[in-house]
Amino acid sequence: MADRDVESFLALLAARRSPRTVEAYQRDLNSLTEWLGRPPATASTEDLERYLAAGRESGLSPATLARRTAAIRMFFRHLQLMDATTEDPAAALDAPRRTRRLPRTLSPAEAERLIEAANGAGPRDLRDRALVELLYGAGLRVSEAVGLERGAVDLDSRVVRAFGKGSKERIVPIGREATEALRRYLSRGRPHLDRRHRPEIFLNAQGGPLTRAGAFLILRRLAAKAGLEPERIHPHLLRHSFATHMLEGGADLRSLQELLGHADLGTTELYTHVSDRRRKEAYFAAHPHARRRKVSG
Repeated sequence: MADRDVESFLALLAARRSPRTVEAYQRDLNSLTEWLGRPPATASTEDLERYLAAGRESGLSPATLARRTAAIRMFFRHLQLMDATTEDPAAALDAPRRTRRLPRTLSPAEAERLIEAANGAGPRDLRDRALVELLYGAGLRVSEAVGLERGAVDLDSRVVRAFGKGSKERIVPIGREATEALRRYLSRGRPHLDRRHRPEIFLNAQGGPLTRAGAFLILRRLAAKAGLEPERIHPHLLRHSFATHMLEGGADLRSLQELLGHADLGTTELYTHVSDRRRKEAYFAAHPHARRRKVSG
């Protein structure tokens, strides 16, 4: 039997959140109702703590528990706003911390294999080479790369003007390889694709602007050609790889933050953990005294 309070909450939530969020919160509140055996509005703080503890014991991830906690908190705030209750048993709940996953990266050798896979001389081959060189060589977001217009690239000065989140502009230097790949594409590849006189640098086979999905498919195709796992390769992986390889090469965090266009240094610091992990792996693989000795019987 449907709960009237839950239905009212979900109806209002649907006006402000995505359908996926509404569906997830509905599942969470249905789960709570089933566990309680009565309407969730009747739950006490102790009931809610026991419910979340049961979820932890059953092996639910911190992310799922955090979402369940958020759903419960929002539900009881809704009840207060509707004057359905004066108590908020969810106010004292502690949200579990989400574990921050380290970004996956390509090794420098894998990045080179991916780039070298775009080795043709046709217009689309030249475009693909310029795109992958730019994503890896400048650490651009895919939306920034496909949104670049002709005037945003200065090949003589070897810089691009990228527009990041919130349309915030930043100047990003590009290496010699990316510069030459762009120069070849702009002179010998793009003119054959530019049937609609578009301002964007990267165009599709029909002459329209290359989309994010199009860039994704290009990388998948190059990954298969390079002998890499296609399902593992995506544009943001090249950005992660750029950041990690920059740190491993001696770049400082502040400079990397500016290159990536991160508003918060804490976001950039995540790459130091990847770099540290790589250094440890290299040490244990290479140093004789770091290797685990076999115990002779």
